[in-house]
Amino acid sequence: MERWILRVVPREAECVFPIAAVRQESLPMRSFVYTGLQGRVLFGSGSIEKVAEEIRALSCKRALVLSTHQQSALAEDLAARLGDLAGGTFTGAVMHTPVEVTEAALQVVRQRHADCTVAIGGGSTTGLGKAIALRANLAQIVVPTTYAGSEATPILGETEAGVKTTRRTLKILPQVIVYDVDLTLSLPVSMSVTSGLNAIAHAVEALYSREANPVVALLAKDGIAALARALPVIVKDATDRDARSAALYGAWLCGVCLGSVGMSLHHKLCHVLGGSFNLPHAETHAVVLPHAVAYNEPATTEALRPIAEMLEAPTAADGLFNLGQRLGAPTTLKELGMPLEGIETAATLAVASPYPNPRPLDRDAIRKLLDDAYHGRRSGRGVGYH
Repeated sequence: MERWILRVVPREAECVFPIAAVRQESLPMRSFVYTGLQGRVLFGSGSIEKVAEEIRALSCKRALVLSTHQQSALAEDLAARLGDLAGGTFTGAVMHTPVEVTEAALQVVRQRHADCTVAIGGGSTTGLGKAIALRANLAQIVVPTTYAGSEATPILGETEAGVKTTRRTLKILPQVIVYDVDLTLSLPVSMSVTSGLNAIAHAVEALYSREANPVVALLAKDGIAALARALPVIVKDATDRDARSAALYGAWLCGVCLGSVGMSLHHKLCHVLGGSFNLPHAETHAVVLPHAVAYNEPATTEALRPIAEMLEAPTAADGLFNLGQRLGAPTTLKELGMPLEGIETAATLAVASPYPNPRPLDRDAIRKLLDDAYHGRRSGRGVGYH
C-alpha cells in the first residue's frame, strides 16, 4: 500500500504524491551548487477548476488560451470555464515552436489585449506560451495534458529556417502549473509511452550533468522510478488513475531536473533531429535515449548504476532499450521519417559547437550511434561506441 502525503511548495501549492522507498547508501561528501526554481504547482483531480482563481492571483484579467489544433476543443472548453477572464483562444501551436507561429500568436495577443496566457496541452503548446512570454513579458499558467515536463523548466527551443536553437532564461519560467490527472486519462497509450520516455530522458541526463548535485539526483531517480512503474500499467489499462497520477508526478520531477541542470548529448541530438528533419519530439527522444546512454555510460557508470538496478538490467542502456520495447515505443529513426542520408548531416551538426558531455564528442562514434538508432540496433548491448 502506497502512502500519500501533502507537501507545501512556494505559495501554498497543493501537491499530493507517494513517498519513495528509502535505501541506505554510503556517499562521499562533496561540494555542489543547487538553485531551486520558483513556481506554484497545483496537483490533483479536478484542479482545472482552479485556473480562474490562479489568473486572479496573478493580478491578470484577460487570458489568451493556447493549444494545438488537435486540442482546440480543450482550449475552447477551458475558455468557457474562465468566462470573462478569457480573452479568446489561439489553437495554432505546433512542434518545435516555429518563430512564424509565435509571431502569429503575438498578433492575437495584441488584438485581444491579453495580459497572460494559459497553455493547455503538451510541450508544443507550452513552448508557444514561453515564446510569447519571452517577447511580450506575459505571465503564464500551464495545464499539461502529457508528460513532457517542459512546463517546469526555464528552457525554450525554437525553430527558424530549419534550425532549432535553445535558450535558458527565468523570463520564460511559467508562474503556475496546474496538474489535473483527469486530463491525462484520455491521452492515447502510444503518446503516453513516448511522452513518458521523453520525461525519463530529462532525468537520466540530469544524473551525469556537469551541474549534477544530490538534490537533483534524488528527484531524477524518484521520477524515473515513478514513470517506469506507471507506464507498463497504463499500457494495460489507460484509465488506471493511480498509474496516471504516478506518471504525472514522475513527469513533473523529471521536468524539474531538466530545468535545474544542463543537458548533454541526448538532448543535443534530439534537437538536431527535430529541427533538421521535423521529427516528432517525444518519439525521437524515445528512440535516441538508449543509444545516447550507451555512448556516455562508459564515462558515467556509477551515476547510471541506479538506473540499471531499477530496470533490472546489466547496464542502464540495456534497461532503457528493454523498457522501450516492452512499452511498444518506436525503436527506429527510420519509422519516424528520417532520411538515411540525414545521418551524416546530423552527426556533423551534433559536434559543430561544443557543449558539456561526460564523454568527449567524436563524430565517427556519434555517426555510429545515429546509424544504430536509425535501424533500431541495440548499441552493442550497452558497451558504448568506440
